[in-house]
Amino acid sequence: MSLIVQKYGGTSVGTVERIQAVAKRVQKTVAQGHSVVVVVSAMGKTTDGLVKLAHDISAQPSRREMDMLLSTGEQVSIALLSMALQELGQPAISLTGAQVGIVTEAEHTRARILNIDPERVERCLLDGKVVVVAGFQGISNSTDLEITTLGRGGSDTSAVALAAALRADVCEIYTDVPGILTTDPRLVPDAQLMDEITCDEMLELASLGAKVLHPRAVEIARNYGVMLVVRSSWTDEPGTRVVSPFNEGRSLEGLEIAHPVDAVELDTNQAKVALLRVPDHPGIAARLFGEIALQDLDVDLVIQSIHEGNTNDIAFTVTQSSLNQAEAVAEAIAPSLRSHDAALDEAEVMVQAQMAKVSIAGAGMIGRPGVAAQMFTTLAKAGVNIQMISTSEVKVSCAIARDDCDRAVEALCDAFHIASSTLASHSSTPVPEADFPPVRGAALDRNQARLAVRSVPDRPGMAAQIFTRLATHGVSVDMIIQSQRCRLLDGTTTRDIAFTVTQADAEMAQQVLRADQAELGYGEVLVDPAIAKVSVVGMGMVHRPGVAAKMFQALAKQDINIQMIATSEIKISCLVSEEEGVQALQAVHAAFGLSGSQRIQVPA
Repeated sequence: MSLIVQKYGGTSVGTVERIQAVAKRVQKTVAQGHSVVVVVSAMGKTTDGLVKLAHDISAQPSRREMDMLLSTGEQVSIALLSMALQELGQPAISLTGAQVGIVTEAEHTRARILNIDPERVERCLLDGKVVVVAGFQGISNSTDLEITTLGRGGSDTSAVALAAALRADVCEIYTDVPGILTTDPRLVPDAQLMDEITCDEMLELASLGAKVLHPRAVEIARNYGVMLVVRSSWTDEPGTRVVSPFNEGRSLEGLEIAHPVDAVELDTNQAKVALLRVPDHPGIAARLFGEIALQDLDVDLVIQSIHEGNTNDIAFTVTQSSLNQAEAVAEAIAPSLRSHDAALDEAEVMVQAQMAKVSIAGAGMIGRPGVAAQMFTTLAKAGVNIQMISTSEVKVSCAIARDDCDRAVEALCDAFHIASSTLASHSSTPVPEADFPPVRGAALDRNQARLAVRSVPDRPGMAAQIFTRLATHGVSVDMIIQSQRCRLLDGTTTRDIAFTVTQADAEMAQQVLRADQAELGYGEVLVDPAIAKVSVVGMGMVHRPGVAAKMFQALAKQDINIQMIATSEIKISCLVSEEEGVQALQAVHAAFGLSGSQRIQVPA
C-alpha cells in the first residue's frame, strides 16, 4: 500500500459541488488501496476577499493579524472537505498546519518551514482516516506559538514538505490545467503537454513565470527526492511527472532554510573567445553561433553585454582543445562585421586560454538575494577577479583565470561550509540519451527591468560590493552580465555591469546604487523597464552543439534584436524589447518543435 499526498488549489474547491467532486476523487484513491493526505487551499477567491476586508479596515494592517485572518480561509476548506468525505462513508479528519506539526520561522506572511513532526498524521493514517490539511500555514517555533502563513505558493510548499516528511510515494498537485505545458498557452495556443520534466528544468521554468508550480515547492521536491505529478482536477489524465534526484537521506531540520549551497564545482578545461564592438542589429549572434554549430563545437557559457552606441560584445567559452577552431570561426566572421570607417572602433576578436569556471550549486539559493553576492565577496577577498558571470536558479558560475583556481575553490568551500569541491572537466558531464529533448520548454518573463551600471572600476570586489548592497535591501538579481570591453577613465580601467531585477524592485535598486555611486566610483546607473526575457530550458542541451544557434536564428528570422544574452548549462535567455516579447516566444517555441496540433483549453 502506498502513501499519496494530494494538493487541491482554490479553483478545485471553489464551490460545494467541486468540494464534493474532490471528495469522490479522494475516496476513489483510497479504494485503490492507498493511504491519502489531502492539502487544500482556501475556496476560490476567499483569500482575495479577506485581503480586501483587511484593507477596508486599515490601510496598513498588521502582518500578524493578516496571518490570523488569512489562515481562516483554508480552515473552511478542510472542514467542508472532511464533511464531504464523511458523507461518502470515508473516515476523515481535518487538521490545521499547527496540528500537523508544520513549524516555521516567526516571520509573519512569508515564513519558511523549519521542520515537520509527522507523528499525528501517521497515527490518523493508521486509523484508516484521510487526513485533510490546511495548506499555506504553520506555527512559529517561538514560545508564543504564533500562527504563520507561508506566502506565495504556500499550499504547494505545504504539500511537498508533508510528502517529504512522511516519505510519501508521490505528491499529486491538482490544478485547473492538464499538467505542465511547453509554454504559456495564452501566448502560444498550440503549447503541448509534457509527460515528464526534471526538477532542475522545472525550477528554471517556475522562476521564469510558469505558475503551475512554485519554485519553493520544486526546491523541496529536489532536495528530498519527492516525486511530483501535476494533474487536472477535472479529468483522469495522468498529467506531468516532475522527476527528482535520488534522496540521500537529508535531515528535515531546517527544511527550507538549510544551507543554500550543496556543492562547489570546478571546470579547468575552459577558454574564452570574445568579439568586441560588433554591430547592434538582428542576426549577428545567429551568424556567429550558426558557424560554430557547423563546426560541431560545443559552447558552454555565452554572454552578450549591454551595447554602447551601435555596438556590443559577445563572449563565449569552449574547451581548450576547441579554442583554435572557435577563434578561426570568429576571425573569419569579424571582417564582415567591420564598416572600414576609420572614425569607428571596429570589431575585433579577443582570446584567452588557460581559464577555469568555478560554480556554486544548490536548490536552496532560490529567493535568497545574498547568495551570489556572498560568492562574489568571497572571491574578491581571495584576490580572484571575475571575468564572466552566469546565473541560474540552482547555480552561479564565474569564469576566472586558471591560476586562481585553488584559492577560489578553497575560499568558496570555506565560505559555504562545503567539505570538498567537485572537479569536473567540460567533457565529463554525461551525454544525454538520444531521445532526451534538447529543449523541454520555453518561457517569457515580462516582469523584469534592466539596470546598467556604467564604468565600474575593474578590480576584485566591485561586483561583490554592488550585489551585496542590493541584497541587504532585499533585491533579488536575475541575469548578470559583465562587459568584456574595458575603458580607461582617468587612469582607471573600467567595465560596465548590467543585470535584471523584477520591475517592482527596479526603482529601489537604482536608488541604492545611486546612493553609493560616489563611494564606489562607478558612473551612471540606468534603468530600462521596457524589456522582456525569452528563455529556453532543457537538460538535453548539454553537449549538443547548435542549440543556442537555433534560438538566435529563430529570433533573427523575425528581425528581433537581442539586447543581452546569458546562459547556464540548461538555459539560454535573451533580452529583447518588451513589444517583441510575445513574438520572440512564439518564434523559439516553434523553432524547437514544441508546438502541436492539439489546443490546450485553459481557464481565463
